[in-house]
Amino acid sequence: MNAHLVAFGAALWLAASFAEGQTGVSVLRPNILWLTAEDICPNLGCYGDKYAATPNLDRFATQAVRYTQAFGITGVCAPNRSCLITGVFPTRLGSHGMRSTTTLPAAVKCFSEYLREAGYYCSNNAKTDYNFAVPKDAWDECSRKGHWRNRKPGQPFFAVFNHEVCHESRIRVPEPQYQQNTARLTPAQRHDPAKAPVPPFHPDTPEVRRDWARYYDNITAMDYQIADKLKELEDAGLAEDTIVFFFGDNGTGLPGMKKWIWEGGLHVPLMVRFPKKWQHLAPAAPGQTTDRMVSFVDFAPTVLSLCGVKLLPHLQGTAFLGEQAGKPREFIHAIRDRMAERFDIVRVVRDRRYQYHRNFMPHLTWSQFVSYTEEMPTMKVWRRLATEGKLTGPPARYFSLTKPVEELYDNETDAQQINNLAANPKHRDKLERLRTECVRWMKATGDLGLLPEHEMLVRAAGSTPWEIATDPRKNPLDALLDAAGIASEMKGANAARLTALLGNADAAMRWWGALGLVALGKDAKPAESALRKALVDDSPSVRIAAAEAIGNLGDHAAALPVLTKALEHDAPLVRLAAMNVLDRFGPKAQPALPAIRAAGMKQKDFVADFFNRMVEYLPAQLETAKP
Repeated sequence: MNAHLVAFGAALWLAASFAEGQTGVSVLRPNILWLTAEDICPNLGCYGDKYAATPNLDRFATQAVRYTQAFGITGVCAPNRSCLITGVFPTRLGSHGMRSTTTLPAAVKCFSEYLREAGYYCSNNAKTDYNFAVPKDAWDECSRKGHWRNRKPGQPFFAVFNHEVCHESRIRVPEPQYQQNTARLTPAQRHDPAKAPVPPFHPDTPEVRRDWARYYDNITAMDYQIADKLKELEDAGLAEDTIVFFFGDNGTGLPGMKKWIWEGGLHVPLMVRFPKKWQHLAPAAPGQTTDRMVSFVDFAPTVLSLCGVKLLPHLQGTAFLGEQAGKPREFIHAIRDRMAERFDIVRVVRDRRYQYHRNFMPHLTWSQFVSYTEEMPTMKVWRRLATEGKLTGPPARYFSLTKPVEELYDNETDAQQINNLAANPKHRDKLERLRTECVRWMKATGDLGLLPEHEMLVRAAGSTPWEIATDPRKNPLDALLDAAGIASEMKGANAARLTALLGNADAAMRWWGALGLVALGKDAKPAESALRKALVDDSPSVRIAAAEAIGNLGDHAAALPVLTKALEHDAPLVRLAAMNVLDRFGPKAQPALPAIRAAGMKQKDFVADFFNRMVEYLPAQLETAKP
């Protein structure tokens, strides 16, 4: 296949070079330009947002096709970027945690490699963040200097430019840096916090309004940068040869939105401009919209289709443009797994009207402490008000001690996804339909997320997560779904079934048994004997979960030695799991403070960094925690 692509691409490139030499333009294949913006929902004037000031993107929208139903895979960048560059769900690659490191199998490449084999010049400026090492053949150039103009004369290009000025971190920067970032805004373009459209799930405070106003100011600053890139293309005489994509890399960079998989974390703007010579590839005329549902997993096959590169069978998305475009999708699928230092497992299915969530760890609150998010003024005031008991209504929901097992939202009548309809008998048929699709999709794609993350990596040793995903011995998904279903019900009547899982030969099944008993709290008492045996289980994931369950039963003296020993484990994910439990123990974990302070890691990787962050902030929180 690769040799064929190389020969085919070389022939096309030579023909294109000859054509350009004769006519001054490449006539065979379009250039593709991706202009990405970080951490934004469709908060643009062209999407009907009257608070936005985006004149350049609004003008671009009159020349492009605007997609109204475009969605990320999750509410944060790294798993999304893993999906965008491969056309494979992160839950199949083992790249589903926020900042982790997986290994690509030989069968899966960055799609830019296939473009290069077909003669394209591929540049990335400059963010990767794929949750795997960037293959050396992925890009001709990947740096802050990466640019389409560095290609050979006449060579078609695929170029990516990432715009960070609207990243969540830019909302909370000191005032001088904020003024520098937004220096090009006119006075009329600066957003008045008093007029900010605060969503109903955020508390309406001056801090929140300031953050929202800054979010919109940063989008305007990004709007100027997009205009610069479009002008570069125009000045080079390449606008008529280039299909331009503009889209966001995940939803709004504010708490309760980014890192989450409600509307505000998943829904992104997407506009695609087709020059006249490529207008036959467009789904609508310039300035029009399409409500075709598209997912980030569809972007790789779509670009390959537009460029005439044959789609390979490992791609899990569907091309929505080009000669190889498939049928419109019926569902959008999304995920939430470990977010930085906090573990979770959520799966989402959305159709044209309803969105369904399956929470596999409902015993964990939505508002787990993520140190990066906690730096945002909105998060600080939101948490303070929760601690003081001053939240009511939708803003209070985020701090519920547990989550429902299932969520169902009617996006037509409840765009902010406030009213959970999962228990409403009138919507039972919708719930069951989307629940069935969720299970079907997880099985069809080889979802690795029901394995403890450390266990997944252990089982993939000598291979890759991709290759074990469909191995029923290493990822027994049918059995894991059954076990996770029992564990997440949080019903005391399930104690015997969860105890039986502790005796399973498979460590992942035992982990779900222990996790289900954690969720039962005091109702796990009938399983105490089995849990004590599990404290010395061969699997560190099982030992840590059993220790939490024993601690919940009141015997922290038995639980803490298991957890402090886990803080010495070679694997950062094991240490991180233990640290999460110590955090949940609150003041009961105070005897472990010396071990926590001594537990910092010298290892240099993302998970070790998250663990070290907890080593820094957790002792102060435990010391001041009230019994």
